[in-house]
Amino acid sequence: MRRLIVSEKNLAARRIALILSDFTQKGRSVAGVQTFFFDKGGDEHAVLGLRGHIIELDYPEQYQRNWDAIPPKDLVHVKPVKKVDPTAKKIMNALVDLSTWADEVIVATDFDREGELIGAEALEEAKVKKTVRRARFSALTKGEIERAFSELTELDYKLAASAETRQLIDLAWGAALTRFISLASGQLGKDFLSVGRVQSPTLALIVDRDREIKSFQPTPYWLVSADLMKDTGFSASHMHGRFTVKEEAQSAAAKAKLAKKAIVKDAKEEQNDEYPPVPFSTTIYLMEANKIGLTASQAMKVAEDLYTAGYISYPRTDNTVYPPSLSLRSILEKLRKSEFAAEAEEILQQESLRPSRGKRSTTDHPPIHPVEAAKKGELKGHSWDVYELVTRRFLATLAPSCVSRTTKVDLDIGGEQFESEGYNIISPGWRKYYPYYRAKEVTLPALNVGDEADVLRIHNSEKKTAPPERYSQGTLVKKMEDLGLGTKSTRHETIQKLFDRRFVKVSRIIEPTESGTAVVTALEQYANDITNVKMTSHLERDMDMIANGELEQAEVVEESQAMLDDIMEVLEKHKVDVGDAIKKALREQHALGQCPKCRTGHMMQIRGRTGSFAGCSNYPECKNTYPLPQGLLVLATNQVCEVCGAPKIKTVARGQAPTVVCIDPKCPGALKERHLGKCPSCGGDVRIVQSRKGKRFAGCSNYPNCKVMYPLPQQGKIIAKDQACEACGAPLVDVLNANRGKWTLCLNMSCPKKLERAQKKEGKEKKEKAA
Repeated sequence: MRRLIVSEKNLAARRIALILSDFTQKGRSVAGVQTFFFDKGGDEHAVLGLRGHIIELDYPEQYQRNWDAIPPKDLVHVKPVKKVDPTAKKIMNALVDLSTWADEVIVATDFDREGELIGAEALEEAKVKKTVRRARFSALTKGEIERAFSELTELDYKLAASAETRQLIDLAWGAALTRFISLASGQLGKDFLSVGRVQSPTLALIVDRDREIKSFQPTPYWLVSADLMKDTGFSASHMHGRFTVKEEAQSAAAKAKLAKKAIVKDAKEEQNDEYPPVPFSTTIYLMEANKIGLTASQAMKVAEDLYTAGYISYPRTDNTVYPPSLSLRSILEKLRKSEFAAEAEEILQQESLRPSRGKRSTTDHPPIHPVEAAKKGELKGHSWDVYELVTRRFLATLAPSCVSRTTKVDLDIGGEQFESEGYNIISPGWRKYYPYYRAKEVTLPALNVGDEADVLRIHNSEKKTAPPERYSQGTLVKKMEDLGLGTKSTRHETIQKLFDRRFVKVSRIIEPTESGTAVVTALEQYANDITNVKMTSHLERDMDMIANGELEQAEVVEESQAMLDDIMEVLEKHKVDVGDAIKKALREQHALGQCPKCRTGHMMQIRGRTGSFAGCSNYPECKNTYPLPQGLLVLATNQVCEVCGAPKIKTVARGQAPTVVCIDPKCPGALKERHLGKCPSCGGDVRIVQSRKGKRFAGCSNYPNCKVMYPLPQQGKIIAKDQACEACGAPLVDVLNANRGKWTLCLNMSCPKKLERAQKKEGKEKKEKAA
């Protein structure tokens, strides 16, 4: 028999072929696409990797050409067409050829809605009439793959229909609303404004939080505390907590100040078990990855790469309970060959393995966990960071509870009641393996009822209530999950779209831009359903019901079209008002500060054919312009350059610390900001330069006469040392990175010292390998 195995990507195809063939597979080109062949059990096998969705769902050509020619409302009921992605035609040709050759086709794409659809739609387009089976697995490991191919099932067309329904609904909502908003505001071409079924309610969450913060009225309160001494110093707080009346706080503090001794009235000590954290679902993983500096999109990309390479399990899961079928002991045995050998050995020594459990238990995929050992040298950069995070979380879920001691002491100070609390870790338990949660220990001296402590000082501190915190990408993903916005597979993509469309600003905390706020405000006023969470989560539930066979695709699509019809009708009536509101916000968003030449206009960020530049709003009367760095996000700062009086701007590149510089690149102040040292070739200034794609490098100021250039780290802050390397004369700089700390770097990659170190390292590695 001849079997064709279809996987989601080429890397997965290679790995599946390696496992099933026991490394005897041979690569061969079919229609220009690499395919893996092997024989097993008397049967011939071919493994072909797709490239995700190779079938596009879009409107017919006549609806795509000219946005002005067709009213956006007409797109609601247009039936989309399916076609092969032009860049994937070779893959489709290979699929057709191989399906003709095969007697049976096995779909081995990722086991989720999207994976089911990717396989089903590709086979449908290729007009495959052969027997179709399904291999379902949660990790690209030998055990999982062999099990999946020994327990083949049927392709789930209801699950595929659920994913296709989302495509149909999101296409109609996104196309009709995006086209309407962009036409109304005059934002066409590359500057179009996008609106989406999940994107807009998510943006509304960010805007609502921004409004809460800006409208927040802080109220004062007072805290009364004491510095005390008995053998060692410690502090105590007034039992009243926050005083909202100033005079009451003053009175309590005044009484306490009259006392020289604090008398212990009660002392209690309690031992606590702090249970281990629950296993990683996708949402919990993204929240934790965000804390170590990764965006949701970055974290998901790295996790997917580690899954495809066979290091971790499938990263798209809602499960927080390890299934009984998962051999936890086997995973620990594998980790004995990793950087975490000592930790795995310790946990294996426990009498039994009792993993922590979350509240959600699903049957599709287990929680995210390591499936193969890895050494730090095998994985670079964020790949190692994520592998370590996932592995440490897994170890923590199997570790014993952290045992801590809390001490609570009640004290009388001048008739006022105070309390002091201590916290100490007796046995770290799971905290030893998962250092990402930091515990602050507070040690109190030995205090018993009747003991006295010296009163050193009484504080009466005025504080103010704080507004709610802005969302981080991690907390936003969690909020989306709680509200039923999007899915575990799409939430990170939705957040990334908000950044890409410049509806939110790039930062560790998410803040809406003027255009983001304007779009939400306009939609709330004239089409509130678009920003309402209820409508979107209702459609998500409908798609779940399609997957369970409780609803048909046609019913859900028709319901969605009816909702969108009503919304579009209202928006069309208020097209001018919506457009004007967004245009005004965009003008404010693109303003970078007062023009230093005419003093009446504002420097506006303008996109030209060759890139962005800043031009005066009083053009043509004032023709003042400045070039802007390309490939970076440029934001206003409301600051003025102390040297030349031009506005200062903030530039943000992904992975780099934001930089505030004068908008005039020729200003001495701006040149100083970018200065790294003297050019060893001509004596010019070596400066930080940004490429058109946002990458930074160091280049000589005398370019093109002097072409000295050096690569720069793309992450972290670079600080000039004004020192030259003794070995080669190139500038030395300090690099400050949140993860790696601070180190000194010679910019010259061909520096003799670097080459010497590299040769020594290579020699050492050869000796170790030989040994």
